[in-house]
Amino acid sequence: MKWHHAVLAKIKENESRKVALAIDTSTNETNTVLIQNIIKLFGEVKPDTLLVQADYKLREVSPINESKLTWYTHGKSSYTDVLEWGETEKIDTMFYITDVTGYFYDELTVSYEVYWLVPNSYVPKVPFGRTIKVS
Repeated sequence: MKWHHAVLAKIKENESRKVALAIDTSTNETNTVLIQNIIKLFGEVKPDTLLVQADYKLREVSPINESKLTWYTHGKSSYTDVLEWGETEKIDTMFYITDVTGYFYDELTVSYEVYWLVPNSYVPKVPFGRTIKVS
C-alpha cells in the first residue's frame, strides 16, 4: 500500500489548510471499497475535509463524515464545476478521485494544489497538479 503512505503524508502536510476530497461519481465501475477506504482515511485524519461528489456537474458538497456516495452510470464527467467551486470556496488543496478521462475547459486556471488520486492501473497525463496511483 505505497499509495496509502503518500496520501497520508499529503493529508498531514495540509493539516491546517482547507481541504476537499472530490469523487468522480460518473460510473460505479471502479473499486468502491477502495474509495470508501480513502474517505474513511480522510475522515479519521482530517475530519474537517469537505467531500465533493460530481460527474458532469457538481452533485453534492458535505462534511466528509456525513456523506453517502451516490453513483451514476452514464460515464460522463467534467472537472470544471468542481475546480471552479474550489476557487470560489478558497480551497487550499483538492484531492480528486477519478480516472482522469473527464472534460477540462482550456481556459481553466486553478490557484490551489490538486492531487489526482487515480484508482486504475493506467494513469493518464494530467493538465496540472500531481497524480497518485491508488490502485
